[in-house]
Amino acid sequence: AHPADEAVPNQLTVDERPLPQLAPNEVLVRVAAVGVCGSDVHYFRHGRIGQFVVEEPLVLGHEASGTIAAVGASVDPARIGQRVSIEPQKPCRRCEQCKQGRYNLCPDMAFYATPPVDGAFAEYVAIESDFAHAVPDTVSDEAAALMEPLSVGIWACQKAGVGPGQRVLVAGAGPIGVVIAQVARAFGASAVYISDIDQDRLDFAARHGATHTLHASQPVDGLGVDAFIDASGAPSAVRAGIRAVDPGGRAVLVGMGAEDVELPVGIIQNREIWLTGVFRYANTWPTAIALVADGKVDLDVLVTHEFGLDQVREALDAGREPGALKAMVQPWR
Repeated sequence: AHPADEAVPNQLTVDERPLPQLAPNEVLVRVAAVGVCGSDVHYFRHGRIGQFVVEEPLVLGHEASGTIAAVGASVDPARIGQRVSIEPQKPCRRCEQCKQGRYNLCPDMAFYATPPVDGAFAEYVAIESDFAHAVPDTVSDEAAALMEPLSVGIWACQKAGVGPGQRVLVAGAGPIGVVIAQVARAFGASAVYISDIDQDRLDFAARHGATHTLHASQPVDGLGVDAFIDASGAPSAVRAGIRAVDPGGRAVLVGMGAEDVELPVGIIQNREIWLTGVFRYANTWPTAIALVADGKVDLDVLVTHEFGLDQVREALDAGREPGALKAMVQPWR
C-alpha cells in the first residue's frame, strides 16, 4: 500500500508487485503484523518529515514481524519457518559510525518506509538475515512487530541512564510514552511519572508502567528527577521537563515536534544537565525480546485496532479515534 503515482499526500492504492529478490545474506519474510507509527501517518498526510520527502510511490510501515519463507544463498536454510521480529534498517556496516557501533547514525542507512525505501505494509519483505531476530512462540505476532517501538523506549532509557532506584519523568502517554514507562520500571526505576493532556491515556499509563500520573497543566518543576524523557514533542513539555531534572541529571528528546524549540539554557548549564536526542536505535532487539519474553514489558496491551492490507487507510486514520493507541495491519487477514 503506498501513495499514488504522483506521491500526492492522502492518496493510497494497493498494488501487485513481484516478490523481492534476495541478496545472498537476506531472508524473505512473510509478514504477519505491522504496527502503524506516527511517522507513517505523517508521510501519508503531509508527504514529508523534515529532510525526508516522499517524491515517488512509497510503501509505508516499519514495525513488522513474520515468518521466514525463503533465504539467500549464504543464509542457513534451517531458518525457513522461523518466526521473527524485523529490525527495519540496513546500515552500510563500513562507515565510521557503523564501525563505532552507532549504526543507527549511518549516513547511508536504508530504513523501511523512509523515502525512497519501501516498508512493510506488504505480504512479503526482504531484510538482512541478522536483522530478522528470532522470537519465542510465547511472543505474539503483534508483540514481535512492536519490538520496534519498544526499541525506541530501550534506546531512550539507555541514553537517559535509567537504573535501579532512579526517578524518571516521561512527557506524553501515547504508545511510546507508555513503552518508555514500562522499560524504565524494568530497568529498576523506583518512580516513573508520566504527564499528558488526556486523562484516559494517563489512566492507561498508570495501569501499565507509570507509578504517578500528572496532567500536563500541573507544574513539575519541583519533582527533582534523575531523568526526563520527552515523548510528546511539545515545546512546553520539553521546557517543563528539563526544569524538573536534578543537577547532573539527563534529558532525552524522543518526540517529534517543532523543528526548533526554546530551551532553559541557564538551567541546563547551572545544573550540568546532559541533553541529547534519540534517532532510532542500535543493538536493542535482544534486550527487547528478553523483556517481552520475561513478562517485564507488555506490548499486546497497546493494540487497540486491527486491519487487513486493504484497510490501510482506515489503519492510518485509527489514531483519531478516542482510546486509540496502536493500530496493527495484518496483511493476510
